[in-house]
Amino acid sequence: MAFDISERPDEALDPYSARVTHAYETTGPAVVHIQASGERGRGTGSGVIFAPDGYLLTNSHVVAGAKRLSASLTDGRAFDAQLIGDDPATDLAVLRLNATGLPHAAFGSSSALKVGQLVVAIGNPLGFQATVTAGIVSALGRTLRSPSGRLIESVIQTDAPLNPGNSGGALVDGWGRVVGINTAMIGQAQGLCFAIGVDTAIDVTARLMKDGRVRRARLGLAGQTTPLDSRLARIAHSN
Repeated sequence: MAFDISERPDEALDPYSARVTHAYETTGPAVVHIQASGERGRGTGSGVIFAPDGYLLTNSHVVAGAKRLSASLTDGRAFDAQLIGDDPATDLAVLRLNATGLPHAAFGSSSALKVGQLVVAIGNPLGFQATVTAGIVSALGRTLRSPSGRLIESVIQTDAPLNPGNSGGALVDGWGRVVGINTAMIGQAQGLCFAIGVDTAIDVTARLMKDGRVRRARLGLAGQTTPLDSRLARIAHSN
C-alpha cells in the first residue's frame, strides 16, 4: 500500500533535515535577489543583509559596471540599492538598501570551520529566488583568483551545489550563521564550489564602509631582464 505522508503530519524532522531547515529559516529572509543594469546589459546575483539598516554583502563581479542596482527580498519587497564600496581583489562589495528594520543575518567564523562540517548555500540560482542547497565543507585554505587577477586566500571549498545567480549569496553553518559568501564554481566538475571566508569578508566590509575601498600597501620595486656579461655569468655559475 502506498505511504500517505498525511497520516503522520506531526512527525519530527530527522537531525540533518532539522539543521538545514533551521539554517534556512534563520538566514533565508536576509538573502536578497540583486539586479544590476549597466552598459553591458542586465545581470543578476544574490546578496545577504547583515545590518537592519540595509547594509548587504555581495560579490564585486555581480555589481561591476552597474549604473543601477536594486534588490528584492523573499517577502516580495524591492528596494533601490546604493554601492557603498567595491573590492575586486577579494570579489566583495557592500551595498545599502533604502530601508530600515530589515531581516539580517548573523556572522559566524570561517576559521572555526572543520572539513566535513554541514554547510548550506542560500541564493537565487538561475533566477529561482530563495533556493537552498546543502553539502559539506570539502576543504579549507584554498586560493582563488579574483576578477582583478589577485589571489584570494582562505577560500572555502564546498560541495553544496551552486549555479549562476548564487554569486554573493550566503554560505551558512547548521546554526544559520554566515560563514562564507558564495563566489564561484567549476562548471566542468561536480561539487567543486567556492566561498570567500566570512573572516575575510568582515575585514573587507569594515574597510569598505569606512573608506569605500580597501587601501593596500605597495612595495615600490621593479624588475627588468637584462643580458648578463658572459664572464660574470661564468663567475656566478661557478659560485
